[in-house]
Amino acid sequence: MNFAHGGDIKAFASQIGCSVDEVIDLSSNINFLKPEINFDFNSLDISAYPSYDTLYDSIGKLYGIENSQIELFNGGSSAIFSLFRLFNATTVNIYSPAYLEYKKATTIINCNINLINRFTELHKEVSKDSLVVFVNPSTPEGSYYDIKLLMDSWIKKNCTIIIDESFLDFTNYISCIEYLKRYEKLYIFKSMTKFYSSAGIRLGIVVSNSNNIKKLKACEPLWKISQFDSNYIQQTLKDENFIKVSKAINVVNKEYLIKIMKDFKYIQHIISSSANFILVQLKQIDAATFQELLKPYKIMVRDCSNFDFLDSSFVRIAVKSQKDLEVLAKSLEKIAL
Repeated sequence: MNFAHGGDIKAFASQIGCSVDEVIDLSSNINFLKPEINFDFNSLDISAYPSYDTLYDSIGKLYGIENSQIELFNGGSSAIFSLFRLFNATTVNIYSPAYLEYKKATTIINCNINLINRFTELHKEVSKDSLVVFVNPSTPEGSYYDIKLLMDSWIKKNCTIIIDESFLDFTNYISCIEYLKRYEKLYIFKSMTKFYSSAGIRLGIVVSNSNNIKKLKACEPLWKISQFDSNYIQQTLKDENFIKVSKAINVVNKEYLIKIMKDFKYIQHIISSSANFILVQLKQIDAATFQELLKPYKIMVRDCSNFDFLDSSFVRIAVKSQKDLEVLAKSLEKIAL
């Protein structure tokens, strides 16, 4: 199975013979904007084991939840694999295409995997007592779903539910956290990586009711997050203007990206997105060819052919700075000649 992701900028730079700084990475869905941080990390005392109390307080305040409803992980993938081991489900329903680590995680447990095509089978029934995985907004196309009816159907089937809200911070939509009050088998996944532009700071968050979190903690080591990771995230959350400014700029730049792609002659379809990226379907050329055409301009895009229910005509392009998108626009004009 091919579980490759976007964003391997070093390999790309080596392949085309340039420095990493010259590459325009439109394959990675990490926010191109960064919070302002005023902190001397050399002042950290790393001689003692880390304490996460203030980090829990910051995250709890951000999402309006109690500290007892939070468990921290060394990145999103670690959280996914830990949850799958905890549940040990016999059937896993993944609404696909989806973040590929969910499919990969099914390989560590002896289970049946049921891939449900979100585009054509959204309301397909799932089996009783099974595990459900739903990414909202989705990846790789960034669609936001009103999943009230789906939630009701999953609850009736007594399913264990994972809702991945890694890209929800880019939107003004309401989290599924409100469902924690009425359903006990719900787990919500949050990622600090995407919106807060911190892929190198490994912090994934699972939110659930206090009893579930207590059981989850019992299976986890005490220290999974370093002092540097913890303090970096705390400092990012102190930038009170970042959320509002980042959302606004991403919306403007996404509209510009969509305009650029609409003018490109090899585009067949652009899927509406609520996240910081768009999924486009090509015509006359495939994703691999498109990637090759962009290499002389040192631009990376994400070939989405390894996502379930997508083929080689689909490419994901991330929202980046105005300057980077202008380079893309000029490059596409030359390619289209």
